[in-house]
Amino acid sequence: MYLAANGRPDASPRPPGVRRRVPAAVLALGTVSLVTDISSEMVTAVLPLYLVLGLGLTPLQFGFLDGMFNGATALVRLLGGRLADRGGHHKRVAGAGYLLSALSRLGLLLAGGATAGIAAALAADRLGKGVRTAPRDALISLSGPPESLGRSFGVHRAMDTTGALLGPLAAFAVLWATADAYDAVFAVSFSIGLLGVLLLVAYVPAAPGPAPAPAPPRRRPVLRDPVFRRVLYASALLGAGTIGDAFLYLLLLRELDLPPTLFTLLPLGAAAVYLLLAVPAGRLADRTGRRTAFLLGHCALLGAYALLLAPVRVPTVVGVLALLGIFYAATDGVLMALAAPALPAAGRAGGLAVLQTGQALARLLGAAGFGAAWTLWGQRPALWAAALALAGALAAASRILPAAPAAPAAPQEVP
Repeated sequence: MYLAANGRPDASPRPPGVRRRVPAAVLALGTVSLVTDISSEMVTAVLPLYLVLGLGLTPLQFGFLDGMFNGATALVRLLGGRLADRGGHHKRVAGAGYLLSALSRLGLLLAGGATAGIAAALAADRLGKGVRTAPRDALISLSGPPESLGRSFGVHRAMDTTGALLGPLAAFAVLWATADAYDAVFAVSFSIGLLGVLLLVAYVPAAPGPAPAPAPPRRRPVLRDPVFRRVLYASALLGAGTIGDAFLYLLLLRELDLPPTLFTLLPLGAAAVYLLLAVPAGRLADRTGRRTAFLLGHCALLGAYALLLAPVRVPTVVGVLALLGIFYAATDGVLMALAAPALPAAGRAGGLAVLQTGQALARLLGAAGFGAAWTLWGQRPALWAAALALAGALAAASRILPAAPAAPAAPQEVP
């Protein structure tokens, strides 16, 4: 635990006897994310199966396609963050992203088996996700006090993960009821995605909490803050050591010779653990230090890699899915809570977009690299290489991340 002279540097002291509630804006955004994730995860759950087993893509092709669209998402985050900060239109920009993602399900439905149509629909989905993510997280960070950001992000991520948990179940039910009709999955996903947009319009306030001051016109010096810069470098380095959830599920499927129809159910285990631990992990990170939680989460991911490489097969599925859930609970919202206080309110969305972009581009390299290694060397040598890369990244990140987590940036006045 890292302490400053006046207590926790990443959380302002809480008055004795005061128990803070989760802001209403966070609960509203969590509801929107829950519904939207049901829609998106219905497609995500069947997509690798559809592309690899249905259309015959190789692991290299799938890794490149998935990584390329993740990279596009990352780059669009910068645009979404900048548009949201300019004039404080966080809700409008986020809403446009949610709508674009919903419409992408309609694109999948209309594409049929055409590769170009599927690629365009996937691009629209990832672009929508990229546009909405930074404004949404900025809204969360601006809705409550800095000392409880871990809890706020944990509550949002728990609700978001509830949708991720229900989405594969819905996809499995639709496939079972329609004799593996992927078009039915896309149609139901489109309808649920539109519901999420309507909930955003009706219940999410445009400007929760105090309105941020206008951004200074001359420059946006987010990368000049040494604390934020070190968080950015460490998260990107660790991101390059991840291989992607879809690859982990494909590895489980092939290593254990599971029936392909069970593929859509594998994300449920990780989502259930994430759902249970997101709020406790966020609260614990607020109390003991967000840096430690972030690093330990990546240790859990390294443990998942090790389990896949171990000769014992019986507990592999449960162990890998549990460790993957722990990884997300200790890193996803915690990273945003770690970085947000170092950013000025007027540039919060843009700064978080830079952080998310750096991490996502690093994961693009990791996914593409693992896909190439799998194709050239085989799955086990590729996984060994990924495990060694993540272990090295953890050692480096533990030195790069600031010993004292980000302190609120409010005192840094811009003349």
